[in-house]
Amino acid sequence: MPELSLKKVTYQYKNANRNALNDVSCDFSMGMVTAIAGPSGSGKTTLLSVIAGLDTPTSGQVIFEGKDVSQLNLDHYRKESVSLIFQGFHLFALLSALENVCFPLELKKVSLKEAGTKAAELLESVGIGEDKYNRYPANLSGGEQQRVAIARALATGACIILADEPTGNLDMENGKMVMDILRRLAHEQGYTVIIVTHNPEIVAASDVVYQIVEGVLQQEESGCDELKV
Repeated sequence: MPELSLKKVTYQYKNANRNALNDVSCDFSMGMVTAIAGPSGSGKTTLLSVIAGLDTPTSGQVIFEGKDVSQLNLDHYRKESVSLIFQGFHLFALLSALENVCFPLELKKVSLKEAGTKAAELLESVGIGEDKYNRYPANLSGGEQQRVAIARALATGACIILADEPTGNLDMENGKMVMDILRRLAHEQGYTVIIVTHNPEIVAASDVVYQIVEGVLQQEESGCDELKV
């Protein structure tokens, strides 16, 4: 059974004369990287928001582990099951790299000592060494900030990672590094990774590819190549 499914999902913004999503049905599986590709305004980010439980479909269902998300505790679903990574990083400017990753752990009432230890492990897992722990986001490169953002996403304990143009603000080398981390999280640790992108190299490096145009989703073939630099 897929970890996450969309069943005939339609979404219409208030006072809009067209649907942002049209009868979307698709499956997302554990251990797979799925790319949702399409031009600006095609519905990619709206689809991600619906999956994250930030927006409720006008009609249709989002099914997580066999249950309709609308019937779940949405606060719990958003905190425990899905985690978002953004193009703009969205780190807390006044918290260090380590403190940024500690933040979701502390929200879960993990002790400060345990949170620090776990945060350090997560930062190391994405290639951020101890010399960067106490740096603020402004003193990190874009690639480093995005890797801290990934570590923070992992700290939530969520099994689904939603990435909105995660390499959009990065150069090619750092983009490859971030994509390699996301692939490893899916293939080696079993995360469900969903990326919205217009980057053809990200598409080529994904296991499953959907194309969305004017809210209509279709599956395409993917070569699942390594991201080239």
